[in-house]
Amino acid sequence: MTNRREFIKISLYGAGALAAGAGGYRFFKQFSSAPDRGIIPPDLRRTPTYCEVCFWKCAGWVYKTPEGKIWKITGNDEDQHCNGRFCPRGTGGVGMYYDTDRLKTPLIRVEERGRQVFREVSWDEALDYIASKMKTIATRYGPESMALFTHGSGSSNFTNLMNAYGTPNIAEPSYAQCRGPRDEAFFATFGEEVYSPEITDIRDTRCLVLIGSHIGENMHNGQIQEMSDAIDKGASIITVDPRFSTAASKSQFWLPIKPSTDIALLLAWMNEIIYKEYYDKKYVEKYCSGFEQLKNHVKDFTPEWAYGITTIAPDLIRKTAKEMANAAPAVLIHPGRHVTWYGDDTQRIRAIAILNALLGSWGRRGGFYRPAKASVAGAKIPPYKEPSKSWQDLFPGKFPVAGSVPTNILIDASIPENNPGYPVKGWIINGTNLLSTIPDINTTTKAIQNLDLIVAIDTMPMEYTGWADVVLPECTYLERYDIIRSSPHRKPQIALRMPAAEPMYNTKPGYWIARELAKKLGLEAYFPYEKQEDLLDWQLRQLGTSLEEMKNIGVKTFEREYDDLYFGPDEQVEFGTDSGKIELYSPYLEQYGFDPMPKYVPHEEPAEGFYRLIYGRAPMHTFGRTSNNPNLTELMDENKVWINPKVAREWGLKNDQEIWLKNQDGHVSDFPIKVRITERIRWDSVYMVHGFGHTQKQLTRCYGKGANDTRLITKVLVDPIMGGTGMRSNFVTFLTEKEEQEAAL
Repeated sequence: MTNRREFIKISLYGAGALAAGAGGYRFFKQFSSAPDRGIIPPDLRRTPTYCEVCFWKCAGWVYKTPEGKIWKITGNDEDQHCNGRFCPRGTGGVGMYYDTDRLKTPLIRVEERGRQVFREVSWDEALDYIASKMKTIATRYGPESMALFTHGSGSSNFTNLMNAYGTPNIAEPSYAQCRGPRDEAFFATFGEEVYSPEITDIRDTRCLVLIGSHIGENMHNGQIQEMSDAIDKGASIITVDPRFSTAASKSQFWLPIKPSTDIALLLAWMNEIIYKEYYDKKYVEKYCSGFEQLKNHVKDFTPEWAYGITTIAPDLIRKTAKEMANAAPAVLIHPGRHVTWYGDDTQRIRAIAILNALLGSWGRRGGFYRPAKASVAGAKIPPYKEPSKSWQDLFPGKFPVAGSVPTNILIDASIPENNPGYPVKGWIINGTNLLSTIPDINTTTKAIQNLDLIVAIDTMPMEYTGWADVVLPECTYLERYDIIRSSPHRKPQIALRMPAAEPMYNTKPGYWIARELAKKLGLEAYFPYEKQEDLLDWQLRQLGTSLEEMKNIGVKTFEREYDDLYFGPDEQVEFGTDSGKIELYSPYLEQYGFDPMPKYVPHEEPAEGFYRLIYGRAPMHTFGRTSNNPNLTELMDENKVWINPKVAREWGLKNDQEIWLKNQDGHVSDFPIKVRITERIRWDSVYMVHGFGHTQKQLTRCYGKGANDTRLITKVLVDPIMGGTGMRSNFVTFLTEKEEQEAAL
């Protein structure tokens, strides 16, 4: 079995990093992920931060030379998210600060949208322009006709502003394009979400099942370390994936499933576990409702039935079911993170939740623990205005159990011919590249053309900033204070981010931008502190600490109020469902007209000569946010398309040959992508890393490098339960020469 050190090494470097050769080696010598306080020169100064390169937000230290130059970022030993170790993305964060392609000053468009012709303006002029447009929209249509799309720590600043302005239309793409089906599925089953970071007790599990969850490639720093601990303790790993991922290479069982058939496998596992009586009888009887309905529901879903659908042999289905049962309750079927695949995603994750319940893992050591979180007081502000319309009024009856605003519903409501209940006429976009994040780029650009105002707030000139009326340059996370990080974990914990340097160029922190715009809108009362650090100091004092103390320690951990990390023996537990129990059969979903238990429904197959497009992550990049980072591009500067050798032979393709990808609707990748021939992908699919193929020429390091998978995702299967956009329903074929687009752009 691969040991802990080897697994972390493979995970942190990844196949792309290993291919980077000497350049990658030099990078890791300079930015080591391991704790190395002993080699840091004594004359360096350090300030606390938490990383903004991905959502994990690991806490660390920024080291500066006596001259004030940012030199290195390392992990904070006290932090539960990272345990003192940063991944390549985190250590490479210094590249964001020194990137010469950064947005440098406010811009206002001087020609029609789609043509990147701007003039430089002062902050005052830019904010006056935005405020004037927002006032006009509020007068003409109502404040609800403004929408915010946001991602990251700065979300709180702009969410506060928009709530004060009077709009409910605040969306995070991480919901409908990533985690939403998971959140709603676990809520429907347990009455509780799995949070972020997930409350998965990987370090103590005896069996970890990864079904489309790529630990080691999408990073999730703490989970990589815990999986390494579990491996050292002899835990078995079961990986279900059409691709032989890094995690699959560390597994006792790899199930190369036919894409889109996951629900069939999960139902067959339930059949085996129930009818072989592997399930936790005491747990199910005490905590669950609907067992008899579930037992009857899965009676025909045998491993033989699933074999004809999934291509996974019945014996392997039985062996892996027994492997889970032998480990129970210290077994964990991982809920995943990016789970928007085929449009039935809430039901697929419901099946994962039910399987965990049958094995008794929720609330048990080695399964899911009970989280604890430090409560951070909010500033004392006036009550928000009550909006006269909600996001549900845009398209009444759609997505009835969505717990957040689906991004795509706001985009659809910005197109008049869709006949929304009221129009969305203005967008503020903060820290999320919608033209890379949201599938069906044509629909997004069509919506943009119908807006009266579009504002981009970012650190980099991404594709969406080129469509904006106003571009506001935010300084990087290394140059600003931000909200106190307080995340659910085993113990309550807070972390501080403070500036390691003054903002470079004419950039500003998000708090300052939101507050100055609020002042011009007459909403200053909602930002009572002139400086964010004054607000932070007040909040920290409510927690028994101070800004001064946090500057010195970075992270503060509190003891749990109760010793209740796991369910106690014979503990009576009331779950957050209507019945107060774990609902294997869901009356909650049934009342909205949805199946109360998961069903397998066949999905469309690729036409002859086409292959299902599967995309994923690389350990050195986060989405498309880092593909221009001067440090991280040295590790991986383009993506490749993985093609099975059988398919490559049929097409006469060679390794590193440049080809174009064309999807089922005639859309062709903007740039060529190199071929990687490998047995690690099924013959009916191809795979590529997301976040490349940038068309924004101002991104000088990543422009035209590789292909953009979002460009090829034009068929979107929307989850009717919560609005998630299923994006693995697209198929591609190969072109050895570029041809004109066959679909209107």
